[in-house]
Amino acid sequence: MTTLIKLEIIRALRNKKFMFFSVIYPPVLYLLIAGGADRKPIPGMRLDMGLYFMVTMAAFGAMTAVLLGNSERIAKEREKGWVRQLRLTALPGRGYVAAKIAAAATVSLPSILLVMIVAAAVKDVRLEAWQWIAIAAGTWLGSFTFAALGVAIGYLATGDAVRPISMLVYFGLAFLGGLWMPMTILPQWVQNIAEWLPTHAYAALGTAVEAGGAPHAKDIAILAGYLLLFAGAAAWLYRKDTRKA
Repeated sequence: MTTLIKLEIIRALRNKKFMFFSVIYPPVLYLLIAGGADRKPIPGMRLDMGLYFMVTMAAFGAMTAVLLGNSERIAKEREKGWVRQLRLTALPGRGYVAAKIAAAATVSLPSILLVMIVAAAVKDVRLEAWQWIAIAAGTWLGSFTFAALGVAIGYLATGDAVRPISMLVYFGLAFLGGLWMPMTILPQWVQNIAEWLPTHAYAALGTAVEAGGAPHAKDIAILAGYLLLFAGAAAWLYRKDTRKA
């Protein structure tokens, strides 16, 4: 499994298009969205725009790497027969799913760190050392949930359908979860939905630390629950796909 993880990481790093959208695009988007309003306070929150969007764009970049990257690669691998070849080895199904999740989450780390570096260097975001470490660690660990979702979509969709399906899920979760704009300025019905979405809980890990506290137990539980759900679905779809082969 370790060999497969290394192979997946090398393949991702060699994909220039993937590296642009997962590593370079999020910090650029952060600068565009934060703009000149980085010191503008957010209604109903103890954060300003610069702080809030640093966390959400780091989360958005990690999602790009683990969700879109995983789903499209797996769907293409299934079509080309690569997954069928792996089944001939001693690698168990759970090992394949775990390797995909671990490799994708590893590749997401540069995106998270780059957004935080840009926030500190360009937008003059200042936090305590423990807050920087906690935000980076929480955002990275939280990305495992979306890596598992990417694996599940990759087994659910065909090569032609995987991109529109993954993009719909990707942008839908990003918007409804408050990654594009603070939840407090969205309609109440959106806030009610977002409260139980993994993206809202994901961003809340970092915003809680920025506000000087610890991540809420509810947000951690929601992310953990979705991780088990998505990983379980990915494993079931893998076994189902194996029976078809």
